[in-house]
Amino acid sequence: MKLATYNLNGIRARLPRLVEWLEREQPDVACLQELKCADESLPIADIEAAGYGAVWHGQKGFNGVAVLAKGDTPELRRVGLPGDPDDTHSRYIEAEVRGFVIGSLYLPNGNPVGTEKFDYKLRWMDRLGAHARELLQEERPTVLCGDWNVVPEDRDVFSARATANDAVMQPETRQAWRQIVHQGWTDALRALHPNEEKLYTFWDYTAGCWQRDLGFRLDHLLCSPEAADRLRGAGVDKWARAQEKASDHAPTWIELVG
Repeated sequence: MKLATYNLNGIRARLPRLVEWLEREQPDVACLQELKCADESLPIADIEAAGYGAVWHGQKGFNGVAVLAKGDTPELRRVGLPGDPDDTHSRYIEAEVRGFVIGSLYLPNGNPVGTEKFDYKLRWMDRLGAHARELLQEERPTVLCGDWNVVPEDRDVFSARATANDAVMQPETRQAWRQIVHQGWTDALRALHPNEEKLYTFWDYTAGCWQRDLGFRLDHLLCSPEAADRLRGAGVDKWARAQEKASDHAPTWIELVG
């Protein structure tokens, strides 16, 4: 099974790119983030025409997450993270597909540091960590994937010095990430490419970042032990980032057996 995560930066603006990628790569499961459209505005007919069923959690103009399954409809397990019933951001959706539990997440960016936005990011990560621990207790093949807005290590960004003030680089952000991973999750992309430098998934639109390969590794797929045992491949579809009117993220994927 090929499972991919893709921050679209607006599904209606990038719909041709999404369909193009689905047709070329044929992922069995695709987790999408930053839909930036309300539930009723999701172009579900185009998604179904490409051969995919979907569940989604939209929000007009911001955020928004979805899970797509090739030739199937994912079984919705939950929308939103537990722990804050007043949280109105559409940032998490969880579904079951072919015996796997899949969480698609869009973690808050948190900039600028020192504001309520950064505090919200850390609180959201605490809630995610608590839910991730509960998922592990189910002892099922589970993958938490999406745009985490976390750069785990200095080598996962083009310049740690140039980005030192970014919320994705802060010690508190990285500590929260490590606390989740150390529950027993496997960072699939890094696990299968332990020595690769420039293992990027995001290139900003400004300053020629794509052309100069000035990237960040922000999109991650964390596998439970039961999923990690089935892990056979991982990569980044960089070709998609090079297309006209592309998202600033590239699809990132893993292959699982069984």
